[in-house]
Amino acid sequence: MAVPSNDRPYMPGYGIKGPSEGTGLLPWAWATERLASARNYWLSTTTPAGAPHAMPVWAVWLDDRLWFSSSLGSRKIRNLTADPRCTLTTENADDPVIVEGTGEIITALEPRVRFLTASNAKYQMTLEIDFLDPEVNATVAVRPLRAFGMVHGDFTGSPTRWSFPR
Repeated sequence: MAVPSNDRPYMPGYGIKGPSEGTGLLPWAWATERLASARNYWLSTTTPAGAPHAMPVWAVWLDDRLWFSSSLGSRKIRNLTADPRCTLTTENADDPVIVEGTGEIITALEPRVRFLTASNAKYQMTLEIDFLDPEVNATVAVRPLRAFGMVHGDFTGSPTRWSFPR
């Protein structure tokens, strides 16, 4: 993945400093470190009726995407099937990373095996590939379109927005 462009997010009325002031614009590596090391994430989707839906998930940063799995019958997977747009955030609100993107359900064996291997290592599990049977559980890879981050203690000088080529 090419490094996304970064700039200040539009935050009128908050006294946000220029891109070279305060901490300055955060590098994408700062965000990927937090995406890879977080244990818990919040996933937000929208129901077909337009209602918001948020749930915690475990996820893995792999191949420039956030990956997670869930039962095919779960509300989050039914929502993503109807509208793949979603938001995933790290659990740390002090130094948050918020990813807006699209979720793709992955059924091919090789990427599911890579995801399972990474998940087992990260969460110290020993799940077998049959756990990710696409007839039962969805494996989802969220491709970032935009991401946001900021550093605790520098609210006005660190907010960064990353934009990805479409």
